[in-house]
Amino acid sequence: MAALTCDLGGDRYVFDDLKDVLAKASSRKSGDELAEIAAETDAERIAARMALADLPLKTFLSETVVPYEDDEVTRLIIDSHDAEAFRPISHLTVGGLRDWLLSHEADSAALAAVSPGLTPEMAAAVSKLMRNQDLIAVAKKRRVVTAFRTTLGLEGRLGSRLQPNHPTDDLRGIAVSVLDGLLYGVGDAVIGINPATDNVPNAISLMKMLDDLRLHYDIPAQTCVLTHVTNTIEIMNRGAPVDLVFQSVAGSEAANNGFGVDLSVLKEAHQAGLSLKRGTVGQNVMYFETGQGSALSAEAHHGVDQQTMEARAYGVARAYDPMIVNTVVGFIGPEYLYDGKQIIRAGLEDHFCGKLLGLPMGVDVCYTNHAEADQDDMDSLMTLLTVAGCTFLIAVPGADDIMLNYQSLSFHDMLYLRGALGVKAAPEFEAWLERMDMVTPEGRIRELGLRDPRVARLVDQTRLVA
Repeated sequence: MAALTCDLGGDRYVFDDLKDVLAKASSRKSGDELAEIAAETDAERIAARMALADLPLKTFLSETVVPYEDDEVTRLIIDSHDAEAFRPISHLTVGGLRDWLLSHEADSAALAAVSPGLTPEMAAAVSKLMRNQDLIAVAKKRRVVTAFRTTLGLEGRLGSRLQPNHPTDDLRGIAVSVLDGLLYGVGDAVIGINPATDNVPNAISLMKMLDDLRLHYDIPAQTCVLTHVTNTIEIMNRGAPVDLVFQSVAGSEAANNGFGVDLSVLKEAHQAGLSLKRGTVGQNVMYFETGQGSALSAEAHHGVDQQTMEARAYGVARAYDPMIVNTVVGFIGPEYLYDGKQIIRAGLEDHFCGKLLGLPMGVDVCYTNHAEADQDDMDSLMTLLTVAGCTFLIAVPGADDIMLNYQSLSFHDMLYLRGALGVKAAPEFEAWLERMDMVTPEGRIRELGLRDPRVARLVDQTRLVA
């Protein structure tokens, strides 16, 4: 592709190629500055956006940001592109796509129809032209429904991942955290543990404990131990109770190799998970995590800006029909997203791009303790994401993950969102809460004391797994 130019304020700005204009059109990110690919001034950033707005969408099918012959993620994106779905918008520029996405014509059905025709780079490009409210407005229109034991993504619903991590993987400690979350109505998206010790025997013991707890109370939820996907394949071969198959993924072959995976391993895991047929209302079996900056941190970003690389990770995820996907938006650190403003913007971008590409997109609204961010920033982001129709959010006891050592959302935050914005848990999980008499007739979570028999029954089960 020939260099792109833009005249602005008497100055001419020149952008070498597609990845250069994408990088310089991005909102300010410390990761892009670290990689020395960001716009040097706000004027250059605006000029890049003006040049990008005039770029035909068809350009993204003939020009790649990572060479086709060098990268299996690029080959997946190009080879799986749906030309028929793309046809209704094929005449548009990036700016024209933005205008169409914000129009009344682009309702949920229309967005779903064109989704297979959009490449991740197209989604990233149009997001760079959007204000935060644009990202929210379009994402809210796009419904993506998936199911395993619960149904996620329905209108007026907000799911939650119950994350009961423990620094020593103590079974009773984890079980008590699960109990705490369930009493707040958290866990309908997944009850998922990041193991402190990542090996097959430990993962099996954690899986069996979660499954015993689930079966004992007939909880309509899916569980997951976030071990490496090759461990999960071996665990399935050993007959342990695997619900969702987890893996972190990124936007380039080299970055995925850094995670110890490739597309063939993901395909094998997907097929193995489907073969178990453990779902009751659906068979979406994959769980993927992503995060802006992961490819750069692995020195596998190919000079591409971190948000475009993040969108390419969604191109990987959608090939395996996942139950849930989430970006750990502030987890990688201030080297990539410096402060609350950058984290909020990145969370809205990630959610928008994932939903536009057809993913059941969730967010870990989080930050590390050395970032210029605090819980007020997280309050803002979780509220904005809920307005935007986010599929699920992650919650940990007290908003403080004592194993991974970062700050996320608390169980109480889910109560705030459901009360303030009127969103509900997944219908199957909501019905279970009612059967357990853990909600009021108005749908509010009951404040149950430790002497309450419903709590006592759950506490007794934590003793069983000690």
